[in-house]
Amino acid sequence: MTRIDPEALVASLRGLQTTTEGSGVVHHLERIVQVVDRLFGYAGAGLMFADEGKSLRYLVTTDEAGRSLEHAQAALGRGPCVSAYFTNGAVTTRDVQDDERWPGLAELLDPSVRAVAGVPVRLGGGPVGTLNVYQAARHEWEESDTQALLAYAHVIEEVLAAAVRAEEKTVLADQLQYALDYRIVIERAIGYLMGKHDLTAAEAFTGLRKRARDSRRRVADLAAEILGEQAPPN
Repeated sequence: MTRIDPEALVASLRGLQTTTEGSGVVHHLERIVQVVDRLFGYAGAGLMFADEGKSLRYLVTTDEAGRSLEHAQAALGRGPCVSAYFTNGAVTTRDVQDDERWPGLAELLDPSVRAVAGVPVRLGGGPVGTLNVYQAARHEWEESDTQALLAYAHVIEEVLAAAVRAEEKTVLADQLQYALDYRIVIERAIGYLMGKHDLTAAEAFTGLRKRARDSRRRVADLAAEILGEQAPPN
């Protein structure tokens, strides 16, 4: 893991605590996760929220390999992120591929997902999701690692709380649900590209994101176009 200057960490947190007006809550959450991934040098990072059935789903993920954490845990109903959510505390594993706490999980994970750390994201005193990171090799997590993640989780909590204060809670829920829905459109487009061009999920996801960036479009809009569908409205 890349060790960062404490001053850089403080400066990063201060910068994120000021939400850009008009940027939208989901866009700001995406920015926070991207900063966590870039600043710490993780293999990947993600933000998951619980749906109505208490199943965790990714709202933001930085890579396709990390997305397998969602699919595997959703299929089995257990895993480090699920544990962080239900215990309302930090959960780490030096290597999820051979961790006996979650039997059967390794078979469903991308092989590059090894060390995993997850911390709860709370709203109104209770957990509503988790902030998660992973490494592609075994890693002994230290307390400083989880404390830094908890600091970023607190920033996410502040963003959510500010959104609740500014809008009705149902409006915030609608925004988050929209984001989850357009992730499904992206996943369907990835599946289509995999079958059409004989690609892996990672190759399809990377290609889709690059095309979107090159054309300065949202990934969801490009995914919907590929599927011949209309993207979810803003």
